[in-house]
Amino acid sequence: MSHDQTLHLLQDSLNAIRQDQLAVAAFCQTWRAQNALLSALPPRYGEVMEDMLGRLEAGSLFTEESCSFSQVDLLTNLDVWLDQAQQALAKAG
Repeated sequence: MSHDQTLHLLQDSLNAIRQDQLAVAAFCQTWRAQNALLSALPPRYGEVMEDMLGRLEAGSLFTEESCSFSQVDLLTNLDVWLDQAQQALAKAG
């Protein structure tokens, strides 16, 4: 799978979780499985992604009101992560 296809897959998963068509666990599994993409990016990308996914998983254990992690904010941050990853790959390529 090309990096463009992988980025598209991750964007599709963001859309699906926002529409309640994908569970948090499946979403995180999809993101974590993209080893080729992560290895093509600087190591910091993997660290930041894992931090956000961990918060998303922790937040899914509680109701929105009782958790300090906003799912909406985390998904927005993952959108930014995708944009920055795409830019980093374009510069490297």
